[in-house]
Amino acid sequence: MWPFGKRREEQIAEDRDLFDEEFQRRLESLAIVARRTVDGKTRAERRSKKTGSGIEFADHREYAPGDDFRFVDWKLYGRAGRLLVRLFEEEEDLSVYVLLDVSASMTLGTPRKIDHAKRLAAALAYVSLAGLDRVSLSTFSDRITSRLPPLRGKARVFRVFDFLRRAELERATDLAAAMRQFVASNKRRGVVLLISDLYDPKGFESGIDVLRYARFEPRVLHLVDPRDAAPALHGDVVLVDRETGERRDVTITESVLARYRAAHARYRERIQSFCGEKNVPLVEVPTDQAWDQAVLALLRRGGVVG
Repeated sequence: MWPFGKRREEQIAEDRDLFDEEFQRRLESLAIVARRTVDGKTRAERRSKKTGSGIEFADHREYAPGDDFRFVDWKLYGRAGRLLVRLFEEEEDLSVYVLLDVSASMTLGTPRKIDHAKRLAAALAYVSLAGLDRVSLSTFSDRITSRLPPLRGKARVFRVFDFLRRAELERATDLAAAMRQFVASNKRRGVVLLISDLYDPKGFESGIDVLRYARFEPRVLHLVDPRDAAPALHGDVVLVDRETGERRDVTITESVLARYRAAHARYRERIQSFCGEKNVPLVEVPTDQAWDQAVLALLRRGGVVG
């Protein structure tokens, strides 16, 4: 159910405009810039320790009966008289998981956080698909609410658009519970691009740790509405939690606003400190910042694809 007064069909019509022709043109330009930005950086990171019949030499081992004679190093045999087989490294496809927060707090802001986040998700998916990675998308609130199975090839981006258009908004956030469900459903490890405002009453840390402990590689795109830090409120107001429905009567004074701004700054510092200590790439994305600039910032910080 869409909880904020719009029919689902109306919301889908609005979301369709998020991926218009102008967006798609900028998307293709971004993919080209992304390839240049990360050229040569990610290939080494994707290399597995498996050996087989790949294309890059890794090591030698002693010949054993039954080995393929094509892989015998005959030049080395001619020089040293040792019968050795050449081993090669195999490249594995990089699995990229885009996880989009669709909890109720993501509906706030102008533009709405969820609109900005959907464009980010589409852009990250496209850049990954253009890099020939395996890409899947999931939405979450207090659980995984929908999932798009792995795709390959940039022509599949239209399935990504359709999936994001149909992503339904939910109420509560429980990042840890959602990430535990995600980990249990995805045995293939890879990069996780977490797009969220990180407003979780239980704390965001445990959810990111679930990914880390399961040997996924989380990258965090933290959606921030600049007005969250300085709400235009004065006098007697009733504050309503968008996700829980909890109501609180508050008298807003300058001293109350000052305490709120300080608490908000501490929360952002807490996110930055946690991600820094855990070596989790973090990009803070103000909703008044261009979505393509946020994607490039993530790529430059050791992001995802190439």
